[in-house]
Amino acid sequence: MKTEHFFSRFQNSFAALVIPIAFVIAVFVYFFVMGASSNFQGNDSANSPMQGNYLGIIYKGGYIVPILMTLLIIVLTYSLERYYTIKKAYGNLAPVKFVGRLKTFLAADDIAGAKAECDRVQGSVASVAKSTLDKYLQMELDPVMTKEQKILDIQKNIEEATSLELPSLEENLPALATITSLATLMGLLGTVLGMIRSFAAMANAGAPDSVALATGISEALVNTAFGIGSAAIAMVSYSYFTTRIDKLTYAIDEAGYSIAQTFAAKH
Repeated sequence: MKTEHFFSRFQNSFAALVIPIAFVIAVFVYFFVMGASSNFQGNDSANSPMQGNYLGIIYKGGYIVPILMTLLIIVLTYSLERYYTIKKAYGNLAPVKFVGRLKTFLAADDIAGAKAECDRVQGSVASVAKSTLDKYLQMELDPVMTKEQKILDIQKNIEEATSLELPSLEENLPALATITSLATLMGLLGTVLGMIRSFAAMANAGAPDSVALATGISEALVNTAFGIGSAAIAMVSYSYFTTRIDKLTYAIDEAGYSIAQTFAAKH
C-alpha cells in the first residue's frame, strides 16, 4: 500500500514537472543545437541555413518553434507515462481472459480461488474484483440486511472501487486532448507570423529582400509542419489510450456484474 501511495505521489509530481522541464529542454535545443553557427552560411545564424541542414531550417521557424517543441516533448513524455501506467493496470492477464476465469471460479462457488486469482493477475480489473469479493464474503456473514440490501451494497462497492481506479488511468489524458488543438493553433500562429514577414519583404521598394522573404516562408512552413505533427501525435495517443481504458472499464463492469449476479443466484 505504501509503495502504491509513493508511486502515485511520484506520478503527480512528475506530471507537474514535465511542462517546465520540457520548455527548458526545448529552449536549449533551439538556441544551442539548432541555432549553432555551424548550421548557417558564414557561421552566422543571421544568414541562411547551409544547404540541406534541417536544424538550421527549423531554427529559422522563429520563436514559436521552442513552444511547439515543448508541446511535442510533453506529448511524447505523457504518452510514455500513460503507456506504462495502463500496461500495469492491465495486469498479468488480458482483462477478457481474467473475467472468463473469474466467472469459472464464481460458477464453482470458489470465492477463495477467485481472490487468489485476483492476487495473481493484479491490475485494475483484479483490484476492483477483489474488493467486490471481500464485500461478497462480508454480506454472506451479515445476518441483518435483506438480500436486496446486500446486492445493492455489493453494487455500491463496485461503483466506489471503480471510481477510485479510473481517475488514475485517465490522468494526463486531458492534457493530450488540449495539445491536439493547442499545437494546431500555435502552428497556425507561427504560419501567420511567417507570412507577415514574407509580405513585409515583398513590400520593399525596388527588389524584394530575398533573404527576408525566404526566412518568412521558412518560418511559416516549419511552424505549420511542427504544429500539425505534434497535434497528430497527440490525437493518436489520446485515441489509443482512451480505447484501452474503455476496454478496462468494460471488463470491470463485467466482473462486478458477474459477482453481483452470482450472489443473487446463490443466496
